[in-house]
Amino acid sequence: MSQPTGSTRLAAVIGDPVRHSLSPLLHNTAFAALDLDWVYVALEVGAGHTAEALEAMRTLGIAGLSVTMPHKEAAAAACDELSPDAAALRAVNCVVNDGGRLIGHNTDGDGFIAAIDAELGFDPRGRRCVVLGAGGAARSIGLALARSGASQIAVINRTAERAQQAAELFGEVALVVSGGPEASVIAESDLIVNATSVGMSTSATDGEAAEFPFDLELIGNHHTVVDIVYRPLLTPLLAHAQARGARTANGVAMLTHQAAIAFTLWTGQAAPIEAMTAAVSASLVD
Repeated sequence: MSQPTGSTRLAAVIGDPVRHSLSPLLHNTAFAALDLDWVYVALEVGAGHTAEALEAMRTLGIAGLSVTMPHKEAAAAACDELSPDAAALRAVNCVVNDGGRLIGHNTDGDGFIAAIDAELGFDPRGRRCVVLGAGGAARSIGLALARSGASQIAVINRTAERAQQAAELFGEVALVVSGGPEASVIAESDLIVNATSVGMSTSATDGEAAEFPFDLELIGNHHTVVDIVYRPLLTPLLAHAQARGARTANGVAMLTHQAAIAFTLWTGQAAPIEAMTAAVSASLVD
């Protein structure tokens, strides 16, 4: 990448913590691949300072902003306009500075759909899906699956109330499974998505696998199993799913594709997915 100049455009990620973020690597790789005069940095912004950070974006002319925890909900409130997904989720992970007007987007769901298509050739239309979790990522994914034509989205979460709140976003295809999920819901599904932090450890161990809210022996070779965790690359869920003959994918593709959507929103250009994927994959190899 060439040295920044007086005309270099700036994009950034805000979060706390944020030093671990792979976003600078992803976006600076993309800028370099297309020879764009842009640079991307990480800015640590503490909780409670989201609105100030977005106002600074406007004042300083920062062209694009990625938003991570704990700022996604507050960013939605601070934007001038929201995309349909961001409005439905009341959460923003990408802000576009359109001449001083801040437009908030949520690229997680579309990034997930693009990822399973590119990596697995999986089309959710008419398929039965299970989403583990009811947090921000789970809601984004479930909403995207619903809009992509999934015939059923079963939500499994340790707190039934949060599962119900998430399911309400997905419409009539949603099914809340609580109090010990029925085996048939898992066994008859086509896609299982882990959108929780379970399995986010250094190795795929049987002990970690035991934390999942269903018997992993229910997974079969007809399943597609996605874990949005990418540290480690092989999580306990994915290890068991592979042993059962299922097709699997970790969170690298979703991470890359949601960033690629943000890149295009900021620059107006198609993101160099292959270069971005290669860079982030290399960084995650032990």
